[in-house]
Order: sequence, then C-alpha cells, then structure tokens
Amino acid sequence: MKIFQVATAVLLVALMLGCSSVSIKTDYDRDYTFSEFKTYRWASGKEINPDDELSKYPLVLKRVQAAVDNELAAKGLKKVEEGEDFDLVVLAHAGSKERMQVTQTGGYGGYGYWYDPWWGPYGGTTHVSYYEEATLVIDLVAWEQKELAWRGMATGTVKENQSGEQQQKRLDGIVAKIFANYPPGTAAK
Repeated sequence: MKIFQVATAVLLVALMLGCSSVSIKTDYDRDYTFSEFKTYRWASGKEINPDDELSKYPLVLKRVQAAVDNELAAKGLKKVEEGEDFDLVVLAHAGSKERMQVTQTGGYGGYGYWYDPWWGPYGGTTHVSYYEEATLVIDLVAWEQKELAWRGMATGTVKENQSGEQQQKRLDGIVAKIFANYPPGTAAK
C-alpha cells in the first residue's frame, strides 16, 4: 500500500510538471462581479479535505500555491494574513486515474493493405498500455456568500519526474494557463 502511495505521489508530481499537453477548463458563477474581489487567503484547517491527493504532498502543494500566488498578484489580488478581511478563499486539490490505451497494428490497413496474411485471418496485433492522468483543480470561493465563484482545472497525462526547479517552472506554466482568462471575460494575451 505504501508503494502505491509513493507511486501515486510521483505520478501526481509528474503530471503537473512533465505533461506534454494539458487540457484547461474554467467555469464561473455569472452572478459575481469579479472586479470587486480584491483580497484572498488560502484555505486552512477544516476547509481542506485531508484525503485529497494534493494535501498529502506538502512540497507539491507549496509549489502550486506559489504559482497561484504569482498569478493572482498579477491579476491585482492581494494575499492577506490570518485575521485580515478577505473576499476569496483559494483551494487547490488534485487527483489521478489510471487510463488504458489500445492500439492496433498490421492487418486491415496497418501497413496500407486491406489483408495481410502474416497477421492472421483478421489482421494485426493489439497493444494495450496504461498511463496515469491527473487533474489539478483551483477553486475561488466567495467567502461572504460561501459559494464557489470560479473554478479552473488542468488535466494531463503523467510523463516523468523532474527536479524541484523544473517542477516549479512547469507548474507556473500550467497555473498561468488556468488563469489566462481570469477574471472572466478577459482574453488571454
């Protein structure tokens, strides 16, 4: 079980840092005027799900938080300390799944022929491979209303582990893509 947890941690880190393509999705509550949000704090204590994949790996979480802090500062939001008034609570969480890919070669068109007798009566061979896919989710909660105001998600295929500096650089890029159209209605530059 411990080996599985370590492998999952490595895969989760690798997704955020070594994926070749990342799918980005965002959604928001149209009832909010996002220009009114000026301050935020990170979720803490009971606001954080202890079973979340990201909360189990504090170094990865710190890298995600650093990337989000940079993006929110660039968008004009100020991070506040505990005890100060704030507009938003930021939560970051993640998860991963094993996926299966099936590829066929040869036979009916694998080599440009509709029939290839070397591969049997139906042609070709089938290869099955497995890979990890992980998702990073960043939520902005309107604190006064206790409602989700905005959500950004990045999903990608796990590749390989990298150094801490490379991981931070990759996460910075992914988080920048997540926040490219924040506040809603702004175009990415």
